[in-house]
Amino acid sequence: MEPVKIGLLGLGTVGGGTVTVLTRNAREIERRAGRGIEMARAAAKAFDPTRIQGLEIIRQIGDDAFAVVNDPEIQVVIELIGGYSPARELVLTAIANGKHVVTANKALIARHGNEIFAAARERGVMVGFEAAVAGGIPIIKALREGLAANHIEWIAGIINGTGNFILTEMRDEGRDFAAVLAEAQALGYAEADPTFDVEGIDAAHKLTILGSLAFGIPLQFERCFTEGISGVGAMDVAYAADLGYRIKHLGIARRSSGGIELRVHPTLIPERRLIANVDGVMNAVLIKGDAVGPTLYYGAGAGALPTASAVVADLVDVVRTLTTDPNNRVPHLAFQPDELTDTPVLPMESVETAYYLRLSARDQPGVMASIASILGEQGISIEAIQQKEPAEGETHVHLVMLIHRVVEGRMNQAISRIEALDTVQGAVTRIRMEALSG
Repeated sequence: MEPVKIGLLGLGTVGGGTVTVLTRNAREIERRAGRGIEMARAAAKAFDPTRIQGLEIIRQIGDDAFAVVNDPEIQVVIELIGGYSPARELVLTAIANGKHVVTANKALIARHGNEIFAAARERGVMVGFEAAVAGGIPIIKALREGLAANHIEWIAGIINGTGNFILTEMRDEGRDFAAVLAEAQALGYAEADPTFDVEGIDAAHKLTILGSLAFGIPLQFERCFTEGISGVGAMDVAYAADLGYRIKHLGIARRSSGGIELRVHPTLIPERRLIANVDGVMNAVLIKGDAVGPTLYYGAGAGALPTASAVVADLVDVVRTLTTDPNNRVPHLAFQPDELTDTPVLPMESVETAYYLRLSARDQPGVMASIASILGEQGISIEAIQQKEPAEGETHVHLVMLIHRVVEGRMNQAISRIEALDTVQGAVTRIRMEALSG
């Protein structure tokens, strides 16, 4: 049987890793796929050939990506350019030309996946995107296939390694956010502009995809609540530890009575939870299904070879199904296209969760009573409270409170009233809490 001819777009970190994996494991991949795989063409604006093992297997390398997607000989296009454009145009052109697509581009899928999958269904081709979420962890396949018997109740994931590295170092070394971010940039874990990572945008792209797969709803990135970790202080990490919690930057998708929650934010979780002990640049996704219970998926969330592992796994799936009836393939978003529902994604104000609050209050009688009164009037119950010793000569003290579950809108109103008190200095630090119990 003739080998399947592949066109590769991008020879950066993941593109180079893909070439290396296809070269190193060529025989094993052929045995699994049932056919040989030929790297017929690649397109890249710039790349370092000395850093890519197996580059010689690519028959032709140029800088015109559209020439690759328009080449009638190419059967599968692997898009590893990233970003929204020209990735979207290239992928849609490849699909229009009847080619299958494999991509690691979470931003593209989160923003334009509905359009891309519709085009693919119309042309009878597959779009593989396992590498778009959590790097080498096969979380897409787990949701689409392994957990297909389950009614998914919730997902909680550490799905950005940069943010997890920063919070781990803040906890272990007692340093503040800015210092650890600078180290992450020096080590290559964070970009020169780290906004996508530290402000949660990268995680929101990934959570949007996971939420669609879990609950059978269209991709809706614009409705995902996003809050970064730049406001988390070293003292918050330390206070959380004193209370038996760790702070993680979580993506949470949950089915509730009013709709679907999609939210990314710093979160206190009990230190005894397995996911609380995922440190450094590693990723982990915890899924609760009604039949299987909680299951945890752990591994490298980025890097050349871990991500390439997911890219090539998708490629093997495509090769295996080249002759399959398109109507009998695994649906892109796990549910049959005509079975996606319009279950609403809840605004953050309607989400119910518990809270950690830290504020600076004047050290005088009656202050705590006034704060407690505001919380009580909003129907908010305090689980625990600590007053930290003031530094010598200081007139204000730090108050740390754990708040029972309450709707976010009520919490917002209470925080606004507390911040307006003349006995409270500055803004109230608020970090949401999740038990993540099975």
